Amino acid sequence: MRNYVRLTVVILLFFSSCQKADNTAKVSDELLPEISQRNCAAAEVLEEQLAADPGLAVRMQAIENFTKKAIQDKEVARLMANVTIQIPVVVNVLYRSDDENISDAQIQSQIDVLNEDYQGKNSDLSLVPTVFKQSNQGFPIEFVLKDIVRKKCKQKNWAPNDAMKKSSQGGIDPTDPQHNLNMWSCNLGQSLLGYAQFPGGKEATDGVVILYAAFGSRSKYPGGTFINKYDKGRTATHEVGHWMNLRHIWGDAACGNDLVGDTPPHKTANYGCPGVIPITCPNTTSYTREMTMNYMDYTDDGCMYLFSNGQKDRMMAIFANGGPRYALAQ
Repeated sequence: MRNYVRLTVVILLFFSSCQKADNTAKVSDELLPEISQRNCAAAEVLEEQLAADPGLAVRMQAIENFTKKAIQDKEVARLMANVTIQIPVVVNVLYRSDDENISDAQIQSQIDVLNEDYQGKNSDLSLVPTVFKQSNQGFPIEFVLKDIVRKKCKQKNWAPNDAMKKSSQGGIDPTDPQHNLNMWSCNLGQSLLGYAQFPGGKEATDGVVILYAAFGSRSKYPGGTFINKYDKGRTATHEVGHWMNLRHIWGDAACGNDLVGDTPPHKTANYGCPGVIPITCPNTTSYTREMTMNYMDYTDDGCMYLFSNGQKDRMMAIFANGGPRYALAQ
């Protein structure tokens, strides 16, 4: 009888451990971070990096000059017409609790969302208003999951100071960032959903950081750990946009410049799921409303579903011969 009981306990423990490893158990909403509106720290992190590294501004200006020339010389158009750029992705999972240790399936759901959004295959693209219909075609980018690196840590949450990217500070060092897009899933603090490093930054910190509960898509993998309003994988779509040289659509200033010619000026960030917002910026005649459904705004996941053609050109330019991410695309 004792042997039977012991065997039963072992079997129960085995199935329990498998369930945790697969991370299919739902997490109580009380345990998830509370985030009332989207917040990305990419611009703030860039300001800190510029202050710490005087050479960064020079490198970024050179990238800006290269981007303009690659678009003007039709190099970007030739690139888009002739190749599909495969981007290998390494996902680094930092976890303190089981719910933060997101499953392989949840991670794959994020890769699937990136491919749909960047290739223009997302189903909600049909919701694009008529005035922006010319900006609804995808472009030849394919994200391929190359590896998943996991590490249990003692850190309760992580600040946007790149510590999660450094093994010396309890994080995970990036894997060959010259040839891979590194993404970190962790319990990001300060009510942040994510942040990314722009081209021109140091290789040792290159990549994208995403809150674990905003990593992936609930609709593609219902068994995952997700936070409401940010459960469609669009945080990564937004942050990878930064990694591919896109700015926030309002230019991080009142009626600021996002360095893209075909995005309407925005007075500031938009949140939630807004209706039609008329252009209120001065000296504007080309547009009548803001492009609130753009991935580089701050709306909820379910209400962002578009990159403009100008944004696509800008992103593709970084992969052109001599561009800052040319080696990655080879």
